[in-house]
This record gives sequence, C-alpha cells and structure tokens, in this order.
Amino acid sequence: MIYFQTGSESTSLSQNDLEMGLYSALAKLGERKKVLVVPPDCTRFHSRAGDITTLIYNYYRENLKDILPALGTHTPMSGKEIEEMFRGVPKDLFRVHDWRNDVVTIGTVPGKFVSEITNGTLDYDWPAQLNKLVFKGGHDLILSVGQVVPHEVIGMANYNKNLLIGTGGPEGINKSHFVGAVYGMERIMGKAENPVRSLLNKAASEFMYHLPVVYIQTVIGRDHSGKLVIRGLYIGDDIEVFKLASELSVKVNFTMVEKPLSKVVVYLDPSEYRSTWLGNKSIYRTRMAMADKGELIVLAPGLKEFGEDKEIDRLIRKYGYRGTPATLKSLNENEELRNNLSAAAHLIHGSSEGRFSITYCPGKLSKEEIESVNFRYTDLSEMIKKYDPGKLKDGFNTLADGEEIFYISNPALGLWASKDKVEK
Repeated sequence: MIYFQTGSESTSLSQNDLEMGLYSALAKLGERKKVLVVPPDCTRFHSRAGDITTLIYNYYRENLKDILPALGTHTPMSGKEIEEMFRGVPKDLFRVHDWRNDVVTIGTVPGKFVSEITNGTLDYDWPAQLNKLVFKGGHDLILSVGQVVPHEVIGMANYNKNLLIGTGGPEGINKSHFVGAVYGMERIMGKAENPVRSLLNKAASEFMYHLPVVYIQTVIGRDHSGKLVIRGLYIGDDIEVFKLASELSVKVNFTMVEKPLSKVVVYLDPSEYRSTWLGNKSIYRTRMAMADKGELIVLAPGLKEFGEDKEIDRLIRKYGYRGTPATLKSLNENEELRNNLSAAAHLIHGSSEGRFSITYCPGKLSKEEIESVNFRYTDLSEMIKKYDPGKLKDGFNTLADGEEIFYISNPALGLWASKDKVEK
C-alpha cells in the first residue's frame, strides 16, 4: 500500500513539504508504541535520511525506541557523525549493526532458484540474514529510510536491500554481491529488475512478510543551480513504492552522453568517502561512459583505507583490482577469498578490465599503497590545483589550457553512460 507519493523531474520538495508528506503517511499508520528506524549511515548523507529520521523522532518521541543505521560492512558512525546527520536526535537511541555477530538467518533461498536467476552460473543456497533487532525486536513499526539511486550491485539502491544487506550478515552479503558480479555490473546498473533484486524480493516475501516494515524512499537530484533537492518522496509497505521511486530515479539520476568520455574527473567528498570500498563508485558509475583508453581521475582528499572492514581491507591490499580473470583465478586458489565473496565482487567491480586507466589522488594513502592495488597515483595537491572542485561545474568543462574534461562532484548521485553503450 502507498501511504504517500509525490515526485517528478521538476519537483523540489522543501523541508516543510518533506514534513507534511511524512507526517501524513505516519498518521495513516495509526498509533505505534515501539518504533524502530533503519536509516543509512553517513556515507548516504545526501539522501536526506538524516532529516527524515529527525522528523520521525519529533513525531514519535518516547515511542521511538531504537535507531539502527544500515551499516552493512561499513565502519560504525562516530558521535560527531551522528550529531551532524541526525540533528536533535538523542544519541542513546542509536544502535550499532555488527554484521558478523548480531545477525540471524531468517530463511534460505534454495540453490535451484539462484541457478534460475543466474542462468546456471551459480547454484549455492542463499541465506537471508537480518540484524536480530530487526527480526526479533518486537517492534510494532519498522521504518526503513533511504534513497533510491542507480547502484552497481543491485541495479537500484534501497527498498529491501536496506534491511537484507544493510543489516545483513557475512554470508548473505557476500553471496548476494557475487551474484551481481557474475551476472555483470553493466547489465544491472540502473535497472530495478535483475537477479540480485529477485533474490532479495523472494526472501522478503517468504521470510519477512510478517514484519511491520514501511519504506520511506527519496529521489535526490540537482536543480538548475546545481543544488541538491528532493525530487521525489514515496512511502509505502510493498514493492510499488520502490517501483515508483526507481522510475523517477532513472529520469533524474541517469545521464547519457552522446559519445564516450576521454577524460573524467570525479571528486570524493572527504566527509563521505574514506575508502575505495565506497570511493570506487567513481569507477562503477562512470564505466559505461568511459572511452576505451580514456582516463578517470579520482580526487579523494579523505581516502585513508581500501576496505572499511579490516579483513576486507587486507584482502583488497593482497589481491588488488586486477580484473575479472585474475580475481577468479585468485578465488579458485585461495579459500580466504572464497569465504569473502563480497570482497571478490568488489575487486571485479573496481577494475576497468584494462579498458581505461584509473588514477587515484588520495589524501591519506601513499603512492606505494595505491599502485600496489593496480591503480595509478598522482599527487592530490597538484591535481586539485589543475582541477579545482570549487571552480568546476558538473558536466563538460574547458580549462584555460584548452583541455576538455567531464566533471562529477559526487558519483553517488547518478549513473553516466554513452549513447552507444545504452544502445548495445
């Protein structure tokens, strides 16, 4: 059921519009005594989930019992990050998702189904896992909050991914990521229907149907001045809310260029991007726009690690971004990688397969570290002077020396592709 919906390519919702839409939906749900909110963490700061969570707190007050950021494998939020994203919400309401220890397997999708959706490529059983607080917390309302936007693993982010992956466990996360990698990232991105989503939808319909989950989905875009605005707000308890948001997100967040791009410069905000685990969105979201032999330059002042999880960071450092054949060979030869399929999938996703070059300009990682994982390195201060984020506009820019580049200020907000890629 849809409790509230509004949105278009030209819509720009104000804070007052956001409050009115949210509160009208909550009123339809009736009185609730024990509410759980599952928002994204600070790596999705621009989703406006922070503002929405604050509004939810103001609405329910003492009946809001728990807030569980959907960390997935990410680092837990600091007190400062919580203050900045969830203004005015008491810190003692926040819980930390421990993806290795705080989960329960709520059911198993059989290998036969996995084989069907991957055309026989994979046939392992898939365990649907959730944080114990979500599944056994006894809440009479679970509000899953987040942004629908093109995504490299699941086509379009959010909906039940926020719960089954964002509050999921090791095996569920690892195996679902690998389904996406095997099927092919370029076949998935920007599509609401794909094998990974089919996997999650089946699990949700069979093992989560009794949970009182309501999804609050935003679609975020830039207005004519470049300011981020809410283009859509959709609130409901079934897949229709996701479909509506996905349809709008494709219109708002997908950019098609006439011909492949020879040089792309991406800026990673240090408040959001501190690892290549997240920062490689600069690769995922632009790969369908990159020209063969083109160059992707990533300005990453906050980059200090490869994986947000220590074990995944170690695996990335050991095996590097060396392309699909090399990763699959390492997978066959090393049990530690087979036990961390999400890391293996990430290594595949983070490689250009030799088609274009990737130059990282990190703030806190050395030249040796960057080159050890098979990226190129250039000094950040040098490149910031040449490609000043404060002077560049999103899209095509011609520099003083005549060089033409395509600039992206935040890769998490969209998907870019050339016309010939889309046609293929």
